[in-house]
Amino acid sequence: MRTPPVLAAALLCALLPAAPATAFPVEPSESGPDGLDHPRGGTGPEGSEVAFAFRDPRISESSGLAPSLRHEGVWWTHNDSGDHPSEVYAVDGEGRTLATVTLGLERRDWEAVSVVEGPDGTPSVLVGDIGDNFGGGWPNVRVYRFDEPEVVADALVEPAVFTLTYEDGGRDAESMMVDPRDGRLYVASKEFSGGLYAAPETLEPGGEHVLERIDSVPLFATDAAFGPDGTRYAIRTYWGVTVYDSTEGVPGSALGSFDLPESDQGESLAFTPDGTALMVGTEGPDAPVWRIPLEERYLAEEPVREEPPAEEEGGTVGPEARSALPFIVGGAAVAALVITGIVLLARRG
Repeated sequence: MRTPPVLAAALLCALLPAAPATAFPVEPSESGPDGLDHPRGGTGPEGSEVAFAFRDPRISESSGLAPSLRHEGVWWTHNDSGDHPSEVYAVDGEGRTLATVTLGLERRDWEAVSVVEGPDGTPSVLVGDIGDNFGGGWPNVRVYRFDEPEVVADALVEPAVFTLTYEDGGRDAESMMVDPRDGRLYVASKEFSGGLYAAPETLEPGGEHVLERIDSVPLFATDAAFGPDGTRYAIRTYWGVTVYDSTEGVPGSALGSFDLPESDQGESLAFTPDGTALMVGTEGPDAPVWRIPLEERYLAEEPVREEPPAEEEGGTVGPEARSALPFIVGGAAVAALVITGIVLLARRG
């Protein structure tokens, strides 16, 4: 009996071993909600230590982190998608929840938070409803802004809502950062060929805004943040972080990359208020937040840059992409073998 080509393809796929999508010198964790095996990372740079762990059982999927500009030692965080209320939490340096700010609106997938001074000098909290578990299925994404409270206490607010659309079609993203020098907002998409997108210089509540792609980013970026003076920014993935020099503007140039401490699903990133270290967090109940000191070469006025990565059409190939290349090629070989098998089986009978 002649084997239908579709059935042949299914049989071949079942018999062939699955090629891993990426190759990194790290231990993979269990599959996350996006269906991917999340590498755990390494031990982190020398001096890395757990700064605190969240104590509030409501904070079980912390996906963003940002330091307060009004209250020393206070950090803002939130959960992402799932069965969570539309709340942002203020926590102290011991991980204790000090206040809950409830946003009176529907949430989709909150993935990032930033705190920045507005044009009038008033600190504002921006929450990025930019996640998309449907891989770009949402027609647009949203950012919510409210004034940072003068008093750390429970509150109900109605934030300003900014709607943004990618110039090249929908994207999943978990990384948002705001340049403290001019208030411009940037989003990094979470993809193999991820991009850094710039919002318009001015955002108007209720208006439509286009996100313009300006550069490439490391694959599977999960958060991003500017340093306090805007001359540095960092983008993290599940397993590591890349630091950039933005002294002359964004996108700037990469200064180097390093592993982050092992975690189940690394999500959040923020600079400390003095800009000398990074704070990185993960999802899960009682999740730890690590303090990662930055080497002097990342802080110097004349930073020492690593050798630039190889260039290819479409942007810079980062270390993660170069590590994944053998498996991408291997995947292509497997696909070619499947197609050849389909042709041979289709010719029988």
